[in-house]
Amino acid sequence: MIFILPIVQLLILSYTATFEIKTTRLAIVDQDGSVSSRDLISSFSGSGFFKIKQFCNSVKEAEELLYSRKVHQILVIENGFEQNLKTSEKGGKIHLLVDAVDGSAAGIRAGYAQQVINQYVKKINLEILGVSRFQEPITIEYSNWYNPMMKYTVFMVPGILVLLITLIGMFLTSMNIVKEKEIGTIEQINVTPIRKWQFIAGKLFPFWVIGLFELAFGLVVARVVFGITVAGSYPLLFSIAAIYLIMVMSLGLLVSTLVETQQQAMFISWFFLVIFILLSGLFTATESMPQWVQYFNYFNPVAYFIKVIRLLVLKGAGLAQLYNIILVMIAYAGLALTLAVLRYKKTV
Repeated sequence: MIFILPIVQLLILSYTATFEIKTTRLAIVDQDGSVSSRDLISSFSGSGFFKIKQFCNSVKEAEELLYSRKVHQILVIENGFEQNLKTSEKGGKIHLLVDAVDGSAAGIRAGYAQQVINQYVKKINLEILGVSRFQEPITIEYSNWYNPMMKYTVFMVPGILVLLITLIGMFLTSMNIVKEKEIGTIEQINVTPIRKWQFIAGKLFPFWVIGLFELAFGLVVARVVFGITVAGSYPLLFSIAAIYLIMVMSLGLLVSTLVETQQQAMFISWFFLVIFILLSGLFTATESMPQWVQYFNYFNPVAYFIKVIRLLVLKGAGLAQLYNIILVMIAYAGLALTLAVLRYKKTV
């Protein structure tokens, strides 16, 4: 559970946790049947993002496919499309109907379709107006920094690593002291001369080592499987990871001192972890969240480390760029550890 399952999760989640849309099933309603309409259809089929699922005779027939989720979009080319391109000032008309049940995916698919249509419009303008009258005054060339191939796995793998060591750190430590309560050995520990901070340190240290090992092993898997290397400093990364593990494990130990059963510990830990993960920026950008939600991330340990690991792994950030975040994490870890030590009541 500690070693095998996290690596399996890393391999699976890194491929599945993605917002990339590689295939869009498209239904075509070509009411014009002209050379221009067939040329537009060819632009979609040749783009690589679209797969023409079916040609329909009517919009109603195509809508049935959309309702049953057999297609994602419907392209309707109106009758007289080619003639209007050549004679009408308003040009030919087409309609694009998009299944927007999943708003994020719908926006991406609509953007892909818009790109195909824009390229087709440029082609038509060249044919009608001629090269001399249709010239682009500005040529845009893109250069993507830190992730040149725009692979979503490069963006997700560091975040998934944070998620895995967080699950290990917080879940296992949250069940630590409460397990002693359940099996009745906590009373035996309480009558020993060991001090509270020593007891807490002994409970925390093994999982702290395991968490660092998990991170190291995860980085090896990221290098071998995904080709992702750490652009920044390894000592800095593991130093910050050590602080982060103390932070989340102290929260887990704090939970463990507050409950009486392992089921309660698991429920409370999972309750907070779901909130931490969803607000952390792992799956959605925090900048797109409402402002009042963003304030919660000041108390979210996962958000701090996801920001740090992405800056270190992808951008190669140094201590100067991470200094403020590290100070906040140290303060957070110290406060959580102090509360865990104070909350544990030792009776002699």
